[in-house]
Amino acid sequence: MIQQSSVEEVLQTARVEDVVGDYVNLKRRGTNLIGLCPFHSEKTPSFNVNPARNIFKCFGCGKAGDSVTFLREHDSLSFVEAIRQIAKKYGIQLEEVQVSDEVMEERRAMDGLYLVNEYAKKYFEEQLFQTDEGRSVGLSYFKERGYREEIIKKFGLGYTTEQRDDFFQRATADQYPEDTLEKLGLVRNKRDFFRGRVMFTIHNLSGKPVAFAGRIMRKNVKAPKYINSPETEVYNKSKTLYGLYFAKTPIRKNDEVILVEGYTDVLSLHQNGIENVVASSGTSLTEGQIDLIRRFTDNVKVLYDGDAAGTKAALRGLDMLLARGLNVRLVMLPEGEDPDSYVHKLGATKFEEFIDREAKDFILFKTNLLLAEVGDDPLKKAGLIKDIVGSIALIPDAIKRDVYLRECARLLTTDLSILGEEVNRQRQINEQKERNAALRAKRREQRNRPTPGPGNDPGFPNDPGFPEDPGFPSAPPGFEVPLPGQSVPTLRPQVKTTTNEYQERDVVRLLVEFGEQVYDAEDNISVAEYILSNVDDLMDYFDNELYARMVRAAMEVVERRETLTSQFFTSHRDAQIAQTAANLLSDRPEMSKGWEEREIFLTTQKPPEQNFGPDSRSSLLRFRLHKLEKMEADARKKLLKIDDSTSEKSIEKMLKLVQRVQALRKELAVELGTVVYK
Repeated sequence: MIQQSSVEEVLQTARVEDVVGDYVNLKRRGTNLIGLCPFHSEKTPSFNVNPARNIFKCFGCGKAGDSVTFLREHDSLSFVEAIRQIAKKYGIQLEEVQVSDEVMEERRAMDGLYLVNEYAKKYFEEQLFQTDEGRSVGLSYFKERGYREEIIKKFGLGYTTEQRDDFFQRATADQYPEDTLEKLGLVRNKRDFFRGRVMFTIHNLSGKPVAFAGRIMRKNVKAPKYINSPETEVYNKSKTLYGLYFAKTPIRKNDEVILVEGYTDVLSLHQNGIENVVASSGTSLTEGQIDLIRRFTDNVKVLYDGDAAGTKAALRGLDMLLARGLNVRLVMLPEGEDPDSYVHKLGATKFEEFIDREAKDFILFKTNLLLAEVGDDPLKKAGLIKDIVGSIALIPDAIKRDVYLRECARLLTTDLSILGEEVNRQRQINEQKERNAALRAKRREQRNRPTPGPGNDPGFPNDPGFPEDPGFPSAPPGFEVPLPGQSVPTLRPQVKTTTNEYQERDVVRLLVEFGEQVYDAEDNISVAEYILSNVDDLMDYFDNELYARMVRAAMEVVERRETLTSQFFTSHRDAQIAQTAANLLSDRPEMSKGWEEREIFLTTQKPPEQNFGPDSRSSLLRFRLHKLEKMEADARKKLLKIDDSTSEKSIEKMLKLVQRVQALRKELAVELGTVVYK
């Protein structure tokens, strides 16, 4: 278990722009940084990193938090795992205390799938280096391909023997759950899934093993050459690129990614110093993989085998790259060659010179390639023009489209205006398809959306006007308190009570943003102490359970006589608390620097960051007023349930409570200058 002092050291050291920058290509915009959101697909950057507040916020999908929250969300890590990863990044030595077997087992269950994959990776490596079969078959194969041992170990290559259940027996003997082994595709029916194969470890962006691929070693057998792990909670094949963990820094440095087909292509190029290389793992390129690329660069150089199948594979995937706004260049290798074989043949320097020299713009490459196929056939040429126009229409940038149109009009000996009209028509069709798809998605979302009400969306306030209890009757204005012994009058339905989540949210916002500020310098009272002392008696009347949790967490800090900081919330172990705190901080608009430069200032009140005192008081008064209204409504609801069996003492007690709450409401209303109904 990590000492709290070490956790705090990590939280104080971590800079959100550093941690997020390992996963997202960030560009400066004013005082903040922006990039493409890693949590949802988007064409225009809406992911915002605020270094001053040390938080991130996506204004597209709503994800928000600090460095720890980002890693927890992105890599599906626990709080402790995220702390360990950040500590490793900054070279912080974590102090730990001895933990019990129960805690160790709990941690193992939490780490779950990652732990089993790590265990499998070490098993495959052990089989490769420490068994006779592994060295004679697996290691010999890798060395024949020219891979040095450092590359073999760096990428986690391994081997698995022909024995049918050796891995299964070892894993279960070491207390790894059989159902987890099955889920990860390592075992089927108590037998090893991978047998007699060299193994390739597939890592996620943080370097954790998430899946495996195995290449068969036997010849002339009716079995697939490669088999892969199934998709799991930690592995989505369509959103994974082989080698990206090792390539992400070189990609940023070169501002270009080299895209190849296979695992061995990545290994060979990487070993020869070409490290900005990733593979689509033998699958057709997917939107998820393209979105991964866009987070690091806009420039893609595609290397495919120099055969008909390679050419067709390239053309199928590259339209998708164009549609996402990427700059695409294509390199076709000589007939019968692939990147792995050709880099060994030429050597690193000549290979790099070759791909730089032979890289062709995709649109122009496609035009020339198809022109050679159609010859003088006018019908085929018409089809070719439609094909090329379809690709150009996908390009979002108008200037790029115009450049391609002019060049293609020259190559195709076609009137530029005709091509332009056809591109515009195709773009209208594409846009209509996108609108229809968005509309269908919205309808599906509406059909699946839960009925609005308190608690359905704990991270954000519900509509303050949504009725808490539809049809709930309350006492009419002018209700007179009956004397003991008198019958209780029949009450008719009146105004429905409402939730107070807006006021709760505002109180929590003040705690998050200004909790450590001094509210009263004379008595040395902080904003947190002032607010918490005035909401303690109303905790049972919170509508939003998450906001109540945040207030109680703040109370614990103040009771320990510690300072309540924004970081306490944004780095909280409770992911909901951390996300909500980051949203509250991000939603506060910042004053434009242009105002200060033109010496334009607010004269009626201080700016928000300096006005927390009056803001705290008015927000707290509104909060108490609404909660007292709720208390009164609850008391009246109890009065409705009075019958002949209710004692006079109980009736008198409830009626006095109503009168007392009414009096407090009027006092608060006077302070706020609002109208309160009797």
